[in-house]
Amino acid sequence: MALLKRGSVWWLDIRFEGIRYQRSTKERNKNNAQVIVAAFRTALANKRVGIIERKPVPLFGGAMKGFLAWSKEEHREHPGTYRRYEASSKPLLSFHRFKGKPIDEITPAMIEKYKTRRGTQKGKRTGRVLRPATVNRELACLKAMFNHSLKDRHNFENPVSEVEFLAEENEQTRVLSFDEQRKYLAAASPNVRDVATLMLETGMRPEEIYRIRAENIELSRAYLFVPFGKTSAARRRIPLTATARAVLKKRIEGQQGGYVFPHRKDPQRHITTADKGHKAALRDSKVSQFRLYDCRHTWATRAAEAGMDMPTLAALLGHSKLNMVMRYAHPQEEHQADAVRRLEVFNAAKEIAEVEAQKRATGEMVPTVPTTVAETESVLQETTPTLN
Repeated sequence: MALLKRGSVWWLDIRFEGIRYQRSTKERNKNNAQVIVAAFRTALANKRVGIIERKPVPLFGGAMKGFLAWSKEEHREHPGTYRRYEASSKPLLSFHRFKGKPIDEITPAMIEKYKTRRGTQKGKRTGRVLRPATVNRELACLKAMFNHSLKDRHNFENPVSEVEFLAEENEQTRVLSFDEQRKYLAAASPNVRDVATLMLETGMRPEEIYRIRAENIELSRAYLFVPFGKTSAARRRIPLTATARAVLKKRIEGQQGGYVFPHRKDPQRHITTADKGHKAALRDSKVSQFRLYDCRHTWATRAAEAGMDMPTLAALLGHSKLNMVMRYAHPQEEHQADAVRRLEVFNAAKEIAEVEAQKRATGEMVPTVPTTVAETESVLQETTPTLN
């Protein structure tokens, strides 16, 4: 007997491979109950032959909640990634066309409407029209949410894949002159000065500098090891200039280990931002607006101008987008160290030229710098250790 009635509700009662299954169909209509019994038999048969039964498609709100819970755990080592997804999810969850919709009913056309609408809205904090980069981060969050949901083998494609992201303007990115660098560093607090100096000397990301631990520094061999990162390219050894070594040596003096930039409230944690101090340094130095991240762009630009080859630049930046280049060229540590030394000499020569030009133009007193490139090279030869 496949069906039996208990009160006004039909129950299924079947045997499959010697096992008896009894459960309510929650149906009062016998025909509907028979359809459920047939579907249940099919599910059992699919399981027997190895067919994976797909989970029900979730509603948009539930899918986003599950994605954020996964991201929080998955990105424990990169909390900024989770925070970015969490912030981007808020306008997505409030969009009326997504609310209450099963995610397989969300179409590329709906996402295009979202993109168009967000592209005309103003930020609550700034009062200005949202930048394309902001909208693109939200679309990236949506795409990642669909990819996460599709791991449950739902039978539909990611609709965001058919949506073209907005073109981003990179006008914010700029390169500091040596004069701006000197003024900014002179006005910065010790923490901000050291963070910015290390970025200008190594090209590291701010988050990588915040998380430096004393045990990852080899001053005697002039390198720093970055043990974390989303890609293998991000986990790398970085040769240190004399200036970078001086900053790190001062910060780790007397330390037995731990973070080089500890949090002021808890030395077991590292600092998470230097934005407040950066804004203060900009205000006090009167240097034109730039992002702290532009110190990394400044390093990369100076390195390219100094003639550093692209594979070496890729390795030192930990830039995953240049991994295709890395397949064909694998710079050795000695080569990377030589490239950094050439950059150090190049920077000194360029700074000398800027100082001399400033003296001629204004006649004002300018801090003394090495007077010749040869003198700089001589100092480097005396102070830079050889890698083993």
